[in-house]
Amino acid sequence: MSTRTVLAITGTDRVDFLQGLITNDVTRADGGIVYAALLTPQGKFIADFFVIGQPDILLIDVGSSVAATLFQRLSMYRLRADVQISETALTVSRGTGPRPDGALDDSRHAALGWRYYGDQDISDATVDWEAIEVANLIPATGIELTPDTYILEANFEAINGVDFKKGCFVGQEIVARMKHKATLKKGLRRVSIDGDAASGDAIMSGDKPAGTLHSVHGNQGIAYLRFDRTDTMTTQKASLHLAD
Repeated sequence: MSTRTVLAITGTDRVDFLQGLITNDVTRADGGIVYAALLTPQGKFIADFFVIGQPDILLIDVGSSVAATLFQRLSMYRLRADVQISETALTVSRGTGPRPDGALDDSRHAALGWRYYGDQDISDATVDWEAIEVANLIPATGIELTPDTYILEANFEAINGVDFKKGCFVGQEIVARMKHKATLKKGLRRVSIDGDAASGDAIMSGDKPAGTLHSVHGNQGIAYLRFDRTDTMTTQKASLHLAD
């Protein structure tokens, strides 16, 4: 998967360092994998990634489009901690069939199969990942997950990307407030599409803005919607309906 970059975090403070920054519990990655994000202090998205715990090292599997930003932000927070951050030459592989030795189950959803880290790409090239991600409301970096995103509006809790019991992380106050003190009025929903629609199309409810269409696969899509305006939804060339 050439679209992924694998960083390595070493040093005696690596776990405590990352634990105080990201949305999920780093200790759960010991011998396994967790999905998480780094946010701004205002609770908005910077990068999403997987943390893989190995002896004396944490690996960070991140989209290459946000890898440099994540590296820069983590380095900024490092201060005097005994932490070293570097880029590795590891390759990320994915598949949905029998899990190879050393592979780990994707922690977001069972339908997403396994992830493997090694010298060669052993991915199953026959898998239609976009179809799986749209069908299971999995947000994508750079599409549903952008610098304006609040992660709870992006289905992050449902895909095991945030732990409210782990303690503090950057942006936690905003995320916790959205979780405990408010009912979400906007967010991602899966929609069925009648007609010709494309990612980025504005969605209207009558003459009122209702949201934006994001990932599209066939007649299915992921849309960011205002929940009070979902009864009648259209783009310029299509009608949309909330999927079951």
